[in-house]
Amino acid sequence: MIGKNSIFLIFSAMLFFACASPSADESNSQNKSDKKKEIVEVNITGEEVSYSTDTTDMQGFIAYNKAQTGKRPGILVVHEWWGHNDYTRKRAQMLAELGYVAMAVDMYGDGKQAKHPSDAGKFSGMVMKNEEMAVKRFNAAYELLANHPEVNQQKISAIGYCFGGSVILNMANMGADLDGVAAFHSGVQVPNPPGEELDAKILVQNGADDPFVSEESVSTFKSALDSLNADYEYIAYPGVVHAYTNPEATELGKKFDLPLKYDQEADTKSWEKLQQFLNELYPEVNE
Repeated sequence: MIGKNSIFLIFSAMLFFACASPSADESNSQNKSDKKKEIVEVNITGEEVSYSTDTTDMQGFIAYNKAQTGKRPGILVVHEWWGHNDYTRKRAQMLAELGYVAMAVDMYGDGKQAKHPSDAGKFSGMVMKNEEMAVKRFNAAYELLANHPEVNQQKISAIGYCFGGSVILNMANMGADLDGVAAFHSGVQVPNPPGEELDAKILVQNGADDPFVSEESVSTFKSALDSLNADYEYIAYPGVVHAYTNPEATELGKKFDLPLKYDQEADTKSWEKLQQFLNELYPEVNE
């Protein structure tokens, strides 16, 4: 569990570069070019943050590597329909380990979480059906992340899971200032279909057997993006159902009799694909 105080996860790796003793006439030039020792440190800091719209207070979480220097890209992480929880924060920390500043967003307000699918459906439906409210809440998180001292304001992207994937796809379709959006086990039939406002690069990774994502909606989604010559990729993992990235999905599926199931292989592959997606957007992060 992540408490209310800032957390520090420190991982240190020592890389030693040893070279054979050079001959006398080579020693000067080799000493200049060779590093005797290089220390690579990862110091992930988590910050509890509060932000608001004119009607709602929200609780977020920002993670970044404190050992890094200079501004870097920011990534918004939008939660599943269960709400802003430890899983969302874990993904933010994983992005921080990759070199980004990541913010786990609160789209429900007050850090509210659903304990039952009926509440999750009610909370997520309220957001998706109230466009003005959804935009204000998303923009409030965007502005907070963009103005973080470690973030390059010109380089912001978003990832989302389930409900969160639909949120970021909808925001991108509406012209949100995002370089890229990556959605996991997400519906693609959102209130605002892809149109001329779309400028972000898109990655969607779903389970091919996810009953919440119809073939018709995927076909319509792809056709709309193709008509725009949009930069996108849609991946469907065979035999995989909904919520495949969440280790708690299988237990929740059994508890509530829902087609939810964790798939370790698809989870690993989709995270690797996300890294590739972000590397193409921000190659400087791994330089």
